[in-house]
Amino acid sequence: MCGFTAYVGASGQSRLDEARRLAELLRHRGPDDADARATRAAALAHRRLSIIDVAGGRQPLANEAGTVELVCNGEIYNFRRLRSALAERHRFRTSSDSEVIVHLYEEKGAECVRELDGMFAFVLTDGERFLAARDPFGIKPLYFGRDPSGSGWWFASELKALPRRCEDVREFPAGHLMTELGLERWFSPPWLEPPANPDPNDPGALREALERAVEKRLMSDVPLGVFLSGGLDSSIIAALVRRAIPDLHSFAVGLEGSADLLAARRVAEHIGTNHHEYVYTAAEARAAVVQVIEHLESYDPALIESSVPCYFVSKLAAERVKVVLSGEGSDEGFAGYGYFADIREPRALHEECARLLMGLHNMNLQRVDRMTMAHALEGRVPFLDVAFVAAAMRQDPALKTREGRPEKWLLRQAVTDLLPPDIVWRTKEEFAEGSGSAQALSEELVLPVTDSDFARRKELFPNDTPETKQGLAYRRIFDERFPGEARRRTVGRWYGRGQASSMVGAT
Repeated sequence: MCGFTAYVGASGQSRLDEARRLAELLRHRGPDDADARATRAAALAHRRLSIIDVAGGRQPLANEAGTVELVCNGEIYNFRRLRSALAERHRFRTSSDSEVIVHLYEEKGAECVRELDGMFAFVLTDGERFLAARDPFGIKPLYFGRDPSGSGWWFASELKALPRRCEDVREFPAGHLMTELGLERWFSPPWLEPPANPDPNDPGALREALERAVEKRLMSDVPLGVFLSGGLDSSIIAALVRRAIPDLHSFAVGLEGSADLLAARRVAEHIGTNHHEYVYTAAEARAAVVQVIEHLESYDPALIESSVPCYFVSKLAAERVKVVLSGEGSDEGFAGYGYFADIREPRALHEECARLLMGLHNMNLQRVDRMTMAHALEGRVPFLDVAFVAAAMRQDPALKTREGRPEKWLLRQAVTDLLPPDIVWRTKEEFAEGSGSAQALSEELVLPVTDSDFARRKELFPNDTPETKQGLAYRRIFDERFPGEARRRTVGRWYGRGQASSMVGAT
């Protein structure tokens, strides 16, 4: 888990100092180590958070001859299997999971990305060509923009680390790869369409698929814990991890007396974790908004409301662990949001689930990545395991409708033995509501917007003004730190069947 900047194009050597300087803006993502290298056609700079091969996994990583160079952010969960297959023909210099990408590229070129099971964003070069890629759901972030000289491209893990002069700044699309020939979608799952022959309703099989997803995410050479809001999703993950790690640490935050704190205590006692909590005040929540927006790189109000407690719980967890598992992705795969109650036609419901899953990259997943990495903490999301999502989306969508059933009925059936009944059947509550941040931020912000100021803005820019004064305050903070229309276009907003808040679920 890390942060990087990369330039690919002519005169790579002359861009090394700039790449290194920009990477320093990502020190929060990788405080453990740093290095940079340049070739004739690329400059790569890396900040490292050491998770696998703590002593030897420094990046950029190279092949035996030094002709292929890589910077990567993420985890490759099937690296041991890939390494075993590659070891007969390649010499590995480290025990890092990322090194398999280098040697896989030597054998398969850009097609190597299809072999990877994990969360990742990377850029590599072989001196003549380059390859940039992002994981299927966009769990790990990546941005890119054209150098003003027209001679090459800049890539960075966060928007703030792209050169200010960069043109045509964009979010690198999830499930895509890029070469000198352009962008190409490499992840096109069959479940975008409803299943012609749904899997039989088998809670045991669904449970086994989730257990496999959790198990592969336990690989770590450093301490690992779990976020625990007391909601169904984080409680399931915590219970499954606890079975593998006896001395498991769990973390929860909220306003005094908030529903999440109370439920999290209940779950922690039931499964037997070393539980830690932080009770923040409304004043602390409001004071954190500017920092949250700087790290989040978004001005979406609902996303900010859920990012504030995520920021606090990440800070709490980072005091004891370097890796956490959380519950994002369940609501999208199992129709968990409130507005799904109004979608009664199974095909329409399935299509909405698919749309949400493919749109997580700059909504909930952006929140998880930025708030954890703000505190040098790696977040992992088992519900977005590619194989588990495929299993969830092969379920009969008719069984995900609310026809006499609670939301996420299929998932609840699979975990009835893991948790107390009141948690298994707890009604969904959004993270911002359950932790109390929505209430805290509904009051005046530190930088208030007056009624006349808001009215004037709407008069001058009717199609480019947030819906509320609070939203306009967030937008101003963002614009001050990330100026320019191109950077504003990278911000994910929620449009469609639900309201903005429908996209932001409990962990």
